[in-house]
Amino acid sequence: MKEEIFDKLHEECGVFGIFTPDPEEDVVLDTYHALYALQHRGQESCGIAVNDDGVISGYKDVGLVNEVFTKDVLQKLPRGGMAIGHCRYATTGSQHRDNAQPLVIKHIKGGMALAHNGNLVNAAELREELELGGAIFHTTSDTEVIAYTITKERITSPSIQAAISQAMDRIRGAYSLVIMSPKKLIAVRDPFGFRPLCLGQLGDGYVVASESCALDTLGATFVRDIRPGEILVISDKGLESDTSHCQERTAACVFEFIYFARPDSVVDGSCVHTARQRAGAFLALEHPVQADVVIGVPDSGLDAALGYSKQSGIPYGVGFIKNKYIGRTFIQPGQKQRENAVRIKLNTVSSTVKGKRVILVDDSIVRGTTIARIVQLLREAGATEVHVRLSAPPFKFPCYFGTDIDSTDHLIAHNHTVEEIREIIGVDSIGYLNVDYLDKLADNSKCGFCNGCFTGHYPMDPPAKAQKSKFEQKIGQKKKEAKQ
Repeated sequence: MKEEIFDKLHEECGVFGIFTPDPEEDVVLDTYHALYALQHRGQESCGIAVNDDGVISGYKDVGLVNEVFTKDVLQKLPRGGMAIGHCRYATTGSQHRDNAQPLVIKHIKGGMALAHNGNLVNAAELREELELGGAIFHTTSDTEVIAYTITKERITSPSIQAAISQAMDRIRGAYSLVIMSPKKLIAVRDPFGFRPLCLGQLGDGYVVASESCALDTLGATFVRDIRPGEILVISDKGLESDTSHCQERTAACVFEFIYFARPDSVVDGSCVHTARQRAGAFLALEHPVQADVVIGVPDSGLDAALGYSKQSGIPYGVGFIKNKYIGRTFIQPGQKQRENAVRIKLNTVSSTVKGKRVILVDDSIVRGTTIARIVQLLREAGATEVHVRLSAPPFKFPCYFGTDIDSTDHLIAHNHTVEEIREIIGVDSIGYLNVDYLDKLADNSKCGFCNGCFTGHYPMDPPAKAQKSKFEQKIGQKKKEAKQ
């Protein structure tokens, strides 16, 4: 049995693109390094596509960046003036090589490579329409739906950006795209701006990435965020911006600041590290408690724990050491091994917690199994009290815009009260961030936020039902669902 070590949210992926007129710039190596910086956004598969004087080709596979792109693989990739890269966690479409990105499409008007971060809410309807029109799909991901929609429009459009604009009239949901044509690199962000995307300058060329940390890795200069709804074209002519799909209302995913993004990134004008410290400070104001030490769950709870400590005056301590050499998943053949999963990943620093009242800060609770085991570790290490504080409100509702939580079945906060959760995970007290503080976390942000997973109020209508591919269901499962 293969099982995630932690019951955490998983975001779909990270995207990157580079355009340079400098023949000395190694776009393949730059993309490889950028994907390393974005690895936290997707750890199932990755890929790089390269544009060699109008000829687009690439390589992709299941695995981490360093596993897929060995020295031999990197050397065999062609060199050119453009490249795009992708690292993926599956939300739509299963984990196998066919669904890895970038997708490379060849059609009558040339070639195109596309990398996508997000999730469409109307992918099933669009796919059915395309299939009835004769389209043949090779993957089960919604990214291919986007690629087909753009390609269909490109046949009758004067340019690739015009085709993308027309496709945006049809696709609905979350999408930050990096698209490469024979002559252009194009960055696209959906009108609500659910997922981040930014622009940087590298010498005489440009790069686009899901997060600014990828720019920093390359020594690129941050220029600006791609506007929600914007189509930004990079070519020999420089930069061209189409803002015809931009709208007043925006709804970036607030979980980028709580959990998804790297702390050293700046997203939509706000520093992620600072936003998480603010969350911890708000928790200290709203949920104070007498304690001896504040600790965070590595890694996403550390910044919020520091913020709680600064605001409350309670000393900050290192409560856990994280084993950084454990992969995303590992074989757990029995119940005892599954129960020991947290012990393999984390070990308590007993001198920090023994005989002390501990405030444990984490970003969120999804299913509740992991936090309960972490609390047990603290009890065993000698903590006299454990008070849990979460830098997000209770996660009560599904997310349809780029995470892997598409139902309420396993959401502990949807099915239990706060007091019941306290008893289930075995703590002395529990405190969640108030939803009213969400808009105050990223105080320099230039956009609004989506908080649908906390409130059930989404910026657009969610799909009527979870979009599960018929090609990933066994015949017996289909018959069972048909009877229900």
